[in-house]
Amino acid sequence: MSKPLYLASQSPRRLELLRQIELAPVVLPLRHVQPRADVDETPLPGERALDYVRRLARLKAESALLALAGRRLAIMPVIAADTTVTLDGLILGKPADADEASNMLRRYSGRVHSVLTAVGVAYRNRIEIAVSESEVRFKTLSEAEIAAYADSHEPYDKAGGYGIQGRAAMFVEHISGSYSGIMGLPLYETAELLRGLGFELL
Repeated sequence: MSKPLYLASQSPRRLELLRQIELAPVVLPLRHVQPRADVDETPLPGERALDYVRRLARLKAESALLALAGRRLAIMPVIAADTTVTLDGLILGKPADADEASNMLRRYSGRVHSVLTAVGVAYRNRIEIAVSESEVRFKTLSEAEIAAYADSHEPYDKAGGYGIQGRAAMFVEHISGSYSGIMGLPLYETAELLRGLGFELL
């Protein structure tokens, strides 16, 4: 029997991953509650990618708790997450247009980049954070491959400008780490946090 909890995200990939382990996520969209509880995702000056994802996951979890306050909703764990891609010391966010998506793909071509996903779980007045770091190696991409992918719908709602569960899987030669973490929610770390806060999955 699936166990309900809150997900502070509208990501269909995170919903799918939670359902995969027989949880029943209830979406808690931070941008559509009053007062607004959305989080500014702008990196701080000089902020490292690891610190960035940890900070955003915590802020999203805190904002979700604020959104729940006073709303007479069932007490359940709240899951929040943030994913970023980093290469050459740069944090690569969601591309704004085809040119930006193309430039990201050129950076990845024939190289290894890192994907960091921080997950925050808020439950019973506690917030715990864990981070999954994975490495992804892309094959050398042709300009035709880059252009075709940048013209698709896939790059624009995803950190780093690609989704490993979609067409970009054709570019991936090797991964080291968590596949679910690269998708946007590391299931091992999520399950461990839930158990550590007293929420049994089985």
